[in-house]
Amino acid sequence: MTAPAPAKSPRQGLWAMIREDVACVKARDPAARFTLEIWLTYPGVHAIVWHRVANRLWTAGHRFAGRFVSWLGRFLTNVDIHPGATVGRRFFIDHGAG
Repeated sequence: MTAPAPAKSPRQGLWAMIREDVACVKARDPAARFTLEIWLTYPGVHAIVWHRVANRLWTAGHRFAGRFVSWLGRFLTNVDIHPGATVGRRFFIDHGAG
């Protein structure tokens, strides 16, 4: 008799995680006035969006695509996060450079 396989935790959807990240910024940054402002003007949010996409590709076995998306995110935001890095929920990068 074999032991039952451990229950896998359901993977949170990509957009749900990104929405949580944006909500985290809105809740914790006193300078953040409204959601659209955060989406358009926060390079830390842009960096985590790029990372979450790159990480999904990386963990699905698409290593080159994950690294390329990570490179593109670094090029556009000046924030370097390895595509294999594990980043938890409600993540906020306030000042990515400088």
